[in-house]
Amino acid sequence: MSEIEGKLRILHTESSHGWGGQEIRILTEAHGMQDRGHEVMIATTGNAELLPAAERAGLRTAVLPMRRKGIRELLGVRAWLAANHGSFDVINTHSSTDSWLVALSRATLSRCPPILRTRHVSTVVNTGFTTRWLYRSATAHIVVTGEALRRQIHEQNGFPLEHMTSIRTGIDLERFRPLDKGWMRQLLGVPDKTVIGILATLRDWKGHDYLLDALNSLRQRFPGLRLLVVGDGPRRAHLERRTVELGLQDIVQFTGNQDNVEQWLATFDVFALPSYGEEGVPQAIMQAMACGLPVISTLVGAIPEAVVADRTGLLIPPRDSAALAAAISRLLEDPGLRKRFSEAAVDYARANFGIGQMLDRMEAVFRQVIAGR
Repeated sequence: MSEIEGKLRILHTESSHGWGGQEIRILTEAHGMQDRGHEVMIATTGNAELLPAAERAGLRTAVLPMRRKGIRELLGVRAWLAANHGSFDVINTHSSTDSWLVALSRATLSRCPPILRTRHVSTVVNTGFTTRWLYRSATAHIVVTGEALRRQIHEQNGFPLEHMTSIRTGIDLERFRPLDKGWMRQLLGVPDKTVIGILATLRDWKGHDYLLDALNSLRQRFPGLRLLVVGDGPRRAHLERRTVELGLQDIVQFTGNQDNVEQWLATFDVFALPSYGEEGVPQAIMQAMACGLPVISTLVGAIPEAVVADRTGLLIPPRDSAALAAAISRLLEDPGLRKRFSEAAVDYARANFGIGQMLDRMEAVFRQVIAGR
């Protein structure tokens, strides 16, 4: 085993095959730790979008059978860990399937590194005996991405607070910063209109439907209003149909996934994320704030830990298109308020959202887990 106070050898496991904030967090953290001189590997499934992204980032990868919780998958993960466990000091699991497969494998091996579990979302953890074993006995420590998630698990499941640490995701503050709006709009072909924007995977609980409803109610009052939807996902066809049904196709643009999201954020006047479930601290909110955007979001998960109500943005109840429309209207009618929120958002992001803070705290937790504390 490497020296606890020296180089760390970290294995991340991720069974999800999709792409979103969770996968970006894993990639960002792993790359940052590698840049600090630690050895990092990401083990995922063969069809995971994380796999080619990690390879492009220059990270070591492994493909493991983790698509479901089954005997064949368990035997495959166990055999791989039996052959490779001496190469790692700690295993950081991220989703339910890989956490179970790794925990059960480790329980049947005589020597295997400790497990650190990261929970990225605020879905309820069931209270069954087996789940308690997974979180309390099989897992040495739990990291959550917001303090609200830590309190939620403590109150609902009775897990000790000292068994959990809240570490929000960090973002690249050199990349995400205010850019020239006029130039970015010209570069990306965005009309010089009032732009409401959302950056998120197109999933139902991100609240895109409520944003379309709000836009529909505001278009007569603000005839120059436009909506930019940056991102892609399983709800795209549905959202495009709804856009046509509401007659909004001339003022709503779907961009799909974009690598240069910082440039697209610069074209927005207001950032909106009306999410209604399963959130930690969304990276898109932090990115938008770092880019100088006033934010409208919801009182969900750990979002209020990023958006300071009436200082960097507005917080509304979830699933409420009328409240969303009112918040958008308030910001559009008050350029001075937008400017104050924008300036405060940049200051708050620079003080709280840097990658370095995340890496420092994760490194400390890794060392504590390895040391058995």
